[in-house]
Amino acid sequence: MALHPQIQLALKALADAKLPAIETMAPAQAREVFDAMAKARGGTSAPIARAEDRTVPGTGDDVPVRIYWPNGDGPFPAVVYFHGGGHVLGNLDTHDAIARNLCNGSGAVVVSVDYRMGPEHRFPAAVDDAWAAYRWVVKSASELGTDSTRTAVCGDSAGGNLAAVVAIRARDESDSALKLQALIYPVADYSLIGDSYERYATGYGVLTTAAMRWFQTHYLNGTSDAEDWRASPIKAPSLSSLAPAVIVAAECDVLCDEGARFADALRNAGTPVDYKLYPGMIHGFFGMAPVIDDAINAQRYVADALKRALS
Repeated sequence: MALHPQIQLALKALADAKLPAIETMAPAQAREVFDAMAKARGGTSAPIARAEDRTVPGTGDDVPVRIYWPNGDGPFPAVVYFHGGGHVLGNLDTHDAIARNLCNGSGAVVVSVDYRMGPEHRFPAAVDDAWAAYRWVVKSASELGTDSTRTAVCGDSAGGNLAAVVAIRARDESDSALKLQALIYPVADYSLIGDSYERYATGYGVLTTAAMRWFQTHYLNGTSDAEDWRASPIKAPSLSSLAPAVIVAAECDVLCDEGARFADALRNAGTPVDYKLYPGMIHGFFGMAPVIDDAINAQRYVADALKRALS
């Protein structure tokens, strides 16, 4: 299917900006460009009660988080959010609008996690931080004003990868608090295989096939790490008995095929899956609200799924 007309306009604006390709930059420069792109989106986020930055205990250093409270009276459910950026880019600010919108739409306290990233902190540092933050949220329910039995994980791209890994570990450690894993075009397999890596290799936004190789190089210690389920959750020994999954996919995305494969693998293992493909969309569209209509629709879709699962 052809690119959506709104996406075509967004890609034209991106081309007019003449930004260097991710794979041509050093991580520090790529982060500056990624941050600037997030700021340039503009728009007004949905209203919430308040937000607070703090740190929580990690396996190494403390992990920065930003906590968002919805309006109303608690105890609220909780959502632990992991930002995208290939495990190299992104931070609490680049995904602030998404977190606020999900907080408002789901009626949950959202805890956004600023996990360690490569190449300074390679795999599995991000995984360790993600799990530490999730467990802190569950254990800190009284402090947060949340219900420890109603928790979800959510993330986009690399963050979807971490959310899926946390869901598997929660199952392995008999953690019953997790009620949903909401995965937005997740990195399910760091082996970087699938026809979509060829169909959408270039010309469909910043996430090219070459950019994915760049992320792989900077995050993993070597390609053999891609065989570890903590890097490639689709390769977990078992995908059964996991929290139900919601998977959002963009059609014109190098990750499209592996998102569909992950959905199939979860279903085949008996884990409930709600899979939603957005035609004509590209990787990263979820954060393009309010300019892209389907970004608004997808954020509402995920927020509604969280609200239902955590009710």
